[in-house]
Amino acid sequence: MTAPAFLDTPQSRRLAYHLTPGTGPAVVFLGGLRSDMTGTKAIHLEDWARARGRAFLRFDYSGHGQSEGLFTDGSIGDWAEDAGAALTALTEGPLVLVGSSMGGWISLLMARRMPRRLAGLVTIAAAPDFTEDGYWANWSEDQRREVMETGRIALPSEYGEDMVLTRRLIEDGRDHLVLRSPLALDVPVRLLQGTADDAVSQDVALRLLAHLDGPDIRMELVKGADHRFSDDACLQILTRTLDEMLAAM
Repeated sequence: MTAPAFLDTPQSRRLAYHLTPGTGPAVVFLGGLRSDMTGTKAIHLEDWARARGRAFLRFDYSGHGQSEGLFTDGSIGDWAEDAGAALTALTEGPLVLVGSSMGGWISLLMARRMPRRLAGLVTIAAAPDFTEDGYWANWSEDQRREVMETGRIALPSEYGEDMVLTRRLIEDGRDHLVLRSPLALDVPVRLLQGTADDAVSQDVALRLLAHLDGPDIRMELVKGADHRFSDDACLQILTRTLDEMLAAM
């Protein structure tokens, strides 16, 4: 596998990335919490982009994958800064963002911060505001007390070792919520969601669909698809969605 290049951000964080040159609009993959740019969806999209001569960027947030830093030092605000730095330094012109899980939240923050560069948005099991509406809202009083008093809490994860979440992650998340104020998107938006997703329910996708305001916003529910959204059928749906979106631009 090719070694990544590295970007030093204005916040002095060192991010690993792979940039595929090609025509625009460039497609950028924004991964999920504690995932990395070597996952099935990111690699599949890179192969798809290369086959079409399309510019494509995948990268790791700080504390993720091959980027520097500790996961437990990071927050939504930090990872949004990472994304903004990567988009600014490594891409030019209009962008189509593909946000998976937490990356869906990050992509919505990018849509707010750089609306003139956004040409389209695709989310996969988007998890906007999950620190507040997912974790905090569903924790017991004991769990809330633990994270506030000790600064962290460890939760079991089906994806490997325990997920350690910090007080800073929760508190910083409250400064970056996107479902509490209007969010208008004047570009094509496609929300992809599996019905068998046990990490982000379709209720979250429906809430996001209802919250967004724009002329071309659609949701596609895929029966039986799980949170990974990475089997062959789901990957075909993802690239078909992008092909159709880009063909109309």
